[in-house]
Amino acid sequence: MKKLYLAAAALFISAATFAQNEIVYTVSFPNAVHHEAEINMQVPQVPAGVMRFRMSRSSPGRYATHEFGKNIYNVKAYGPGNQLLTVKQVEGDVYEIAQHGSTVIINYTLFGNWIDGTYVGIDASTAHLNMPAAFMWVLGMDQRPMRFKFNNLDKYGWKVATQLKPEAGGTYYAPNLEYMMDSPTSLANYKTYSWEISNPDGKKQALHLTSHSDDDQTVVDNFGKMVQRMSLEEQAVFGELPAYDYGNYTFLQDVYSTDAGDGMEHRNSTSIVQTTPKIAGFENRLLGTFAHEYFHSWNVERIRPKTLEPFNFEHANMSNELWFAEGFTQYYGEMLLVRAGLNDVNNYTRTMAGLINTVLNTPAAAHYSPAQMSRYAVFADAGVSVDQNNNANVFTSYYTYGGATALALDLRLRSEFNLTLDDYMKAVWLAHGKPQATIGYVAKPYTIPDLQNVLASLTKSPTFAADFFKRYIYNAEKNDYYSLLDKAGFVLRKAQPGKPWAGPLSTETGRNRSGQTRGNDNEGLLIRTSTMMGTPVYKAGLDAGDIILTVDGKEVKDMQAYADVIASKNIGDKVTFTYKNRTGNHEAVVTLEENPMLEVVTYETAGKSLAAKQEAFRKNWLSTKVK
Repeated sequence: MKKLYLAAAALFISAATFAQNEIVYTVSFPNAVHHEAEINMQVPQVPAGVMRFRMSRSSPGRYATHEFGKNIYNVKAYGPGNQLLTVKQVEGDVYEIAQHGSTVIINYTLFGNWIDGTYVGIDASTAHLNMPAAFMWVLGMDQRPMRFKFNNLDKYGWKVATQLKPEAGGTYYAPNLEYMMDSPTSLANYKTYSWEISNPDGKKQALHLTSHSDDDQTVVDNFGKMVQRMSLEEQAVFGELPAYDYGNYTFLQDVYSTDAGDGMEHRNSTSIVQTTPKIAGFENRLLGTFAHEYFHSWNVERIRPKTLEPFNFEHANMSNELWFAEGFTQYYGEMLLVRAGLNDVNNYTRTMAGLINTVLNTPAAAHYSPAQMSRYAVFADAGVSVDQNNNANVFTSYYTYGGATALALDLRLRSEFNLTLDDYMKAVWLAHGKPQATIGYVAKPYTIPDLQNVLASLTKSPTFAADFFKRYIYNAEKNDYYSLLDKAGFVLRKAQPGKPWAGPLSTETGRNRSGQTRGNDNEGLLIRTSTMMGTPVYKAGLDAGDIILTVDGKEVKDMQAYADVIASKNIGDKVTFTYKNRTGNHEAVVTLEENPMLEVVTYETAGKSLAAKQEAFRKNWLSTKVK
């Protein structure tokens, strides 16, 4: 207890030179090996009355709720003279102090052992901090400036990487709560590769790759050059970089095999956590996350849905527009790697096939619109739950749904209007992204009707824009991907023509749906999640919780045995499944169908002659735009 009083007194002194209303956080790591940090928050000029402070329940870039409050404890508060104040916990993540003076210091312990873009990871090698998961804040003080001081850097050999503004005395500054919460911070012995990019007006912006990984500087430099090449290709889409606050943009990369993995966009930085052992040898695999997250520095950070502006840190943030904010970004992130020469066309055909299968071969896409799937993000975006859901039938990712929509719109603009999706993105940027308010805020957030209006203006065809949005955004109609891809010399066709198919199954041997071992590990295949509507196994009545014992009279104790039996049959064969569940033993007759999954191949791969017009179309679409 004595140490806590001394720390509180020291904070009163150290903050004396700061602005009178600044909230000052001091972060120390006396127990990093056990994943703990000690955090002090000094709040001056506290108004009379009840002071309420809390942890967040949502985080920028995430749309579901997250219980960050569970990982803080030892919450104490002090007033002038080191007086211990009474703190009352009124909700799981909300605290109150009824009696206090004009300055209050709050101390607490933070636990974090999950390195990703949403939570906190602390050990002797790093403190990877997502701000909403780490820092309490005071209700009603959103517009106050904030300052951070990180202790123990020399002890662990750490440096600070963040979009917070570095200032004298080793402190880091945020102008308001919104900016602070959007500023992930990495403390580690990272390596750096930096470069500058000039905008058409001659203004230069500095970009930095900070990489905490088991790689030498040469590997980081070479990877940084690939990221630099990608960043130039993304600039070419919009014609300019955003005006990054304080003139810098930072990639906070952490690479290690035990990382949780993630990519999370922020206004002037992105947190990229990757699960490979190192960068070396995995460069091409890692680039996709960089391409996606960096595109977000335009699309979603500045071209921002009105439903997310301002962001609410107290509950889930539901948006109708994630098909555009995330989905169009998904499309560009992969496609731009081809333009940049960091991926080839034949590999990209697999990406296109994945997008198209999402919209043509999933039950949810057949019934629900991109806008409706966007709203489901409050449950699907890394939302934490323990009970089963029916997502196989009621949810299609707005990432891939929106990506497939972007692909179709790009090809239609090119073929019907002699325009491109680049033209559309630039028009949205000029209308809704480039106009800026104060640091950390967006001046002209958009709605879906705004996106439709920009398309109408660009094409000079309000009829086309209205029809596209009515059919493909508000409703679940699908574009003709077969003919659209043909214009660029690609063939959309069955991936496994003539092959029998019973439908996808998520199975497990020897365990129940809670992950507990069943009585007999060799009993059969447990169907873990809902079977997909419209598939042969669904039509036959099989579903989650059923344990498949035999197929066509043969025991199936693993997926390989199951797949071998199905592969030995023909389309149209009626195959008997025996299975058991809580109601007893049963039989079902499954009528096999042709696998509906599609693939995309080039004309050349398909043995077809590529016409000059198709070759020109493809080249215009997928070749570099960097001058």
